[in-house]
Amino acid sequence: LVSLFMSDLMVGLVVMPPAMLNQLYGRWVLQGDFCSLWSSFDVMCCSASILNLCLISLDRYLLIISPLKYKLRMTSCRALWLILATWTLAALASFLPI
Repeated sequence: LVSLFMSDLMVGLVVMPPAMLNQLYGRWVLQGDFCSLWSSFDVMCCSASILNLCLISLDRYLLIISPLKYKLRMTSCRALWLILATWTLAALASFLPI
């Protein structure tokens, strides 16, 4: 949940203010180099948010189908690896193509 909070917070603090300026002025008013960086952060934060929701759903599913084995399957180390994989995948999907 903290990872989801961080991705949504980054959308609100990093992505939305330039998007609001873009909507208000009807054009890109910031430096041109910042546009591609902003686009990358937009894709990364939104992708991380979606992937975090998928991980939360997977976590709840594993808890429901086998509540007694859940503690053995979902260790804190494994959860940390899943969160790191989520952010890495989101960063690779956003910064490499753009």
